Amino acid sequence: MNKQTRVLIQGGRVIDPASGLDAKADVALGNGAVVAIKNIPADFQPEVTIPADGCLVLPGLVDLAVRLREPGNEHARMLESEMSAAMAGGVTSLVCQPDTDPVLDEPGLVEMLRFRAEKLQQARVYPLGALTRNLKGETLTEMVMLTDAGCVAFSQAEGMLGNTQVLQRAFQYATTFGYAVWLRPQDYFLGQGVAASGPLATRMGLSGVPVMAETIALHIIFELMRATGARVHLCRISSAAGVALVRQAKLDGLKVTCDVSINSLHLTDTDIGYFDSSARLTPPLRQQRDRDALRAGLLDATIDALVSDHTPVDEDAKNLPFAESEPGATGLELLLSLAYKWHLDSGIALARAIAVVTEGPARVLGAALGPRLGRTGHLQVGGLADVCVFDPQASWTVQADTLVSQGKHTPFSGYELPGRVRCTLVGGRVAYQAG
Repeated sequence: MNKQTRVLIQGGRVIDPASGLDAKADVALGNGAVVAIKNIPADFQPEVTIPADGCLVLPGLVDLAVRLREPGNEHARMLESEMSAAMAGGVTSLVCQPDTDPVLDEPGLVEMLRFRAEKLQQARVYPLGALTRNLKGETLTEMVMLTDAGCVAFSQAEGMLGNTQVLQRAFQYATTFGYAVWLRPQDYFLGQGVAASGPLATRMGLSGVPVMAETIALHIIFELMRATGARVHLCRISSAAGVALVRQAKLDGLKVTCDVSINSLHLTDTDIGYFDSSARLTPPLRQQRDRDALRAGLLDATIDALVSDHTPVDEDAKNLPFAESEPGATGLELLLSLAYKWHLDSGIALARAIAVVTEGPARVLGAALGPRLGRTGHLQVGGLADVCVFDPQASWTVQADTLVSQGKHTPFSGYELPGRVRCTLVGGRVAYQAG
């Protein structure tokens, strides 16, 4: 990426959960790195000065669940729009899912995606490779070749493997080479519904996804982890029972991490309203007790990261009856405001709310990348100059015409959210600045 030579971010409150830093200080950036925090060298002459009075100066966000819709939608310039949405949301590093069209199961496709993303000089993109060919759950992919092409881990995207033997072999293969497997825990057969099982789904006549669809999958995953020593990241946990199982698995010493989406953290099944397809999500929104357990799990670090689960869905696929509409919602531009809202609503420490979108996901990603990751998710002298300047006093209303993403649908449409990203820098270069 091109580097902005010298930048001074002036007068902001600098918060870096990784180091415990929380102080009003200037930040100097140069040659793609953090030159100084607070004690700015006398001979530092900035080319660009960014006033940050009243703002939070944070590490660039790390989002573990993003769909860029490429390869497959080059004609619609999806990569350009979704990377711009990442910049508007302060997300400087993102993990993209393998369920593109075509699927990311060939090295050439991964290399093409990385090349196109790097040319845009915006967020750092870390692709997940498909765990099985065409995500069909039958034949394992060439994980070594995909890793060489740039994949950071391997996933079935939304599909849990129906064949446990194939999953066992995948764990054995991944463990042999030190790769991580990322799975969304949902039983292949029980997870075919469109809403969370419960009184609301029954009244509305919607097919249900029971909690045991998640817990059965978790039991299978954990048993296979015990047998193989695999390292697994669980994507978008959704239930109180699931959180309890993950908590116990961590106590048992399994090498497991997990994340939760902004949708599940804030909303419940009642937010479906009158068959609002914007709330047609995967995993489905569950009951309040589940939401409360997810919040508690995120607070005590049972859940390692908060993710946007960014899934841009076009008008034709959303403007259908609830059960027929495509699941998914835009989220990149909402992630930081919704993390901040969690802080305000729950009274939890601001540093914790920032950690779950910076340090926490960076640790998950770092476990996959090791030294190749650098210091993503941290704001420290000598580290990457990936920075987000966030105004906590601002507020904004989520409206389709103000979203940068081509995905205009979100269950938060019409919500007034606290805080707004003012500036995003990647490698010391100003990649986004609010007008």
